[in-house]
Parts: sequence; C-alpha cells; structure tokens
Amino acid sequence: MNVIQQLEKEQQKDKVPALRAGDTVKVHAKVVEGTRERIQMFEGTVIRVTGGGLRQNFTVRRVTHGVGVERTFMIHSPRIDKIDVLRHGDVRQARLYYLRGKVGKDARIRERRRLIQEEEPAEAAVSTPEAEAVETEAPVK
Repeated sequence: MNVIQQLEKEQQKDKVPALRAGDTVKVHAKVVEGTRERIQMFEGTVIRVTGGGLRQNFTVRRVTHGVGVERTFMIHSPRIDKIDVLRHGDVRQARLYYLRGKVGKDARIRERRRLIQEEEPAEAAVSTPEAEAVETEAPVK
C-alpha cells in the first residue's frame, strides 16, 4: 500500500450509508457563519452518485418554493455530520437529470420495497410447551 492510499484510508469515514440514485436523504451539513458553526439539514432526492473511495460524492435535489435547488456533497467530507436515508427509490437510471423538467406529482419516485417473508401458519407458530399444556387441558365444569 503506497502513501497516498494509506492517507486516503485514514481520512475515510467508518459508517457511510449505501446511497443510490432515487433515495430520499437528509444530509446534516456543518455550516460556518463568522465564528459560529451550526448544523444545517438538506433533505431531498439523490439524483446521482459519482466517484469512488475518498472522492465519492452525491448530488441531492429538492424543490423549495417552486425553485429547484441541487447541492453536491462529498461523502467523506468532515463538513458532513451524518446522512440519514429516509426511503429508497426504485429507479432504472443512474442519473436522474430528467427530474429537473418534472414538477409536482410527475417528479415522484416509486419506493423500493423488499420481499416480505411469508408468515408461518398459526399452528406452527405456537410451539412452546406452555401453549401445548393449555391446549390439552379439559375445561372445568
């Protein structure tokens, strides 16, 4: 491992969520105003993820008061406090630039859902010894 790779590995963050185009995220970014530093949230849809390793970045788009705002963030930047993935979008493309021309309901993205495992039948679900003892006792008259 050469010196550059070693320096990059030291600067990478440990916990980084897996981002894909179409995801709705809330980015907590540190903003410096004069001598004060505060955290500002930017919530929107990821329209692209580029790069790799330390240079990986993503662009988030949101519409505020009828004006589309896009902001690009470096994932491993010290200016990013944390990234919350609110929902995963189901899209076919890696770059969602077509959303720039869409407004309102046309700009919606379907949510990606995982397969839910089928539940076991009611008889198989109850298999504790206490439950079996209750079933075998005869009612008292």
